[in-house]
Parts: sequence; structure tokens; C-alpha cells
Amino acid sequence: MEAWERVQYIIENEGYNKNSFSNEIGLASNTTIGTIINKHRTPSRSTVDKIIARFPKYNRDWLITGKGDVYAPVSNVVPIKTIPSNAEPISPDHIIYVPLVNQYAYAGYMCGYADAEYIETLPRIPFIVDHEAHGNYMAFEVKGDSMDDGTTDSLIEGDRLLCREIKPEFWIECKLHIRKWDFVIVHKEGILVKRITEHDVQNRTIKIHSLNPFYEDRIIHLKDVRQIFNVIELSRPRRR
Repeated sequence: MEAWERVQYIIENEGYNKNSFSNEIGLASNTTIGTIINKHRTPSRSTVDKIIARFPKYNRDWLITGKGDVYAPVSNVVPIKTIPSNAEPISPDHIIYVPLVNQYAYAGYMCGYADAEYIETLPRIPFIVDHEAHGNYMAFEVKGDSMDDGTTDSLIEGDRLLCREIKPEFWIECKLHIRKWDFVIVHKEGILVKRITEHDVQNRTIKIHSLNPFYEDRIIHLKDVRQIFNVIELSRPRRR
């Protein structure tokens, strides 16, 4: 990945376009960012400084050289100087970095979900949690509109879901706790973001439900399911 691509990665990852990103980092116009992206130029140190000042979660060395982790050490994610005097600093133990399966990586994850080396290649994004994290956590980016019914419960395309895996023994032999939970289901047909309205333990089936009324409920067999995750946190990138 070239330097201009790393800038583009941050722009897209944060949900901006060239114009809004330029404004966000304090540039008077989009000329600088436009030149970097359109002409494949390396950003100046001054531009890097502006990007990192606004988005301190990204690793400065990675942005400049492409080496190291995409994200900065935890101590840089929430700079203490930005915290009001009457607030308590967030404990670094409560910031977790989770592999992200974006909507373009769905097919790859279907093949590599059990491959530790593949998981290591996925980008990692930070989430703040209110307790020590235990278990297998993944983040999935919502694809499509099946969970968008226009209400506050909606999950819209581009939302990032922090998910904790439910071990198979808890959904093959035991009844799932399904009340008001959203789930990510890794199914043989693809990655499904749904609610589960029924779980037939004896017949090993679940009924999946979309919030969008244009999508009908379906019954799927658990033999065709690879993984099930509870959705426990939602991150919605800013849209301009």
C-alpha cells in the first residue's frame, strides 16, 4: 500500500470524502488531499501532522512509512489532554482492537474464518467496552438494507458491529437467548445480520428475521451454520 493509499484508507474508513476530510483536518480547500489521492503523491509531514492530530488512533509511522500497525498504541487513542478536568480517563484495559470483516471481505471470511493466519491479515478497529473482554470478538460491517426499517433499532449499511462468538455447544444443544438480540450468522450462503425469532433445538433449526419488511423470515438448519455471534456494540461512522 502506497502512502496515498494509506491516506485514502483513513478517509474511507472514517466515512469521509476528499472535501469533508480536508475540512475535518483543518485544510482551507481540498486541493492538497485531492492531489495526494488523484496524482498518487506522498503527503507532506505537515499534512500527516494534521491527519494524526484529528485522528490520533492511527499510527503515525504506519501512515508515513507503511510499517507497523495501522492503529497507534492504546495510550495514543484517547489523549489525556483532550479529557475535561471533571471526567475520568478511559482505562486502556477497556479499549479493545478487533479484526474487522468489512462488506467487501465477506467472501474471503467465508473461506478463512477458521484460519488464524487469515484473521491476522484483517484490519483491526478499536471499541470501548465497559468491562474486561473475554471470548472471541470480531467486528462485521453491515451490508445491504435488510436490517433497516427506519427506526432507531435499524442497522444500516456501513455500520460496524462489535460481536462476541457464541460457542457451538451453546446453540446446537442449548436454546439460544434470542429476546431482542441481533446476531451475525456465518452461514454457508454468506454472512447474515439478522434477528433470531425461533430456535428449535430438537430439529436444529432457527428462524431468522429481518427488520426490513421487504425481506421474508427464513428457517435455516444449523448444520449449514459455521459461526453465530451476538451483536453487543454498534459503531456508526460519520456520514457526510
